Amino acid sequence: MNRKTALSNRIYPYIVVLFILTMIGCGKDNKVVIESFTDPNEVPTIYSKDVSTLISDSGVTRYRVVAPDWYMYENSETPRWYFPRGIYLETFDDDYNVAAFLEGDTAIFYKNKRLWEIRGDVKMANTNDERFFTEQLFWSQDAKKIYSDTIIHIERGDRIIEGLGFESNQNMTQYKILKTTGIFPVEDMRRKEATSTDALDTLKQESAVTNEKK
Repeated sequence: MNRKTALSNRIYPYIVVLFILTMIGCGKDNKVVIESFTDPNEVPTIYSKDVSTLISDSGVTRYRVVAPDWYMYENSETPRWYFPRGIYLETFDDDYNVAAFLEGDTAIFYKNKRLWEIRGDVKMANTNDERFFTEQLFWSQDAKKIYSDTIIHIERGDRIIEGLGFESNQNMTQYKILKTTGIFPVEDMRRKEATSTDALDTLKQESAVTNEKK
């Protein structure tokens, strides 16, 4: 036996023991990490940043998506796209003109249902210059319908309409409010806002005078 072989024989048992101790000490933690990173419900298959892209429906370009973050869970039990930091959507008509837009603080697209859910400070507008504000809405691509059961605020050229729940076509040009809570002429609303502003200014002035006297 030469010197090199003898040295290897002496070192080898220590290497084996060190390997076993290492596996015993961290084997459990490694298993948890592996499980968490192989769960298709929790880990996105694709992540994109600063997205601006056109998306087709049945081979036709139908809308544009702009978002700072886009997570795709393609292998999940519920395949979905997730936009945690907001989304801006434009829909196109048959001539590729912008028919409507909507934006919200967060969004989820459920692929199997072809259903969008937009939440947060949700805003929409159509080609008639009507603007819609709500807290949550759903957009079914198959039904070509947008709907919600939350508070809706609509601003038109001549009036402002408020209600609870609404249904609309996906271009927001044909819609109905499920329960109307108020209809206000635009001038009345402007007058009300101006009155509120004047009252607030008066309170501020009175408060300033009081503080000066003190």
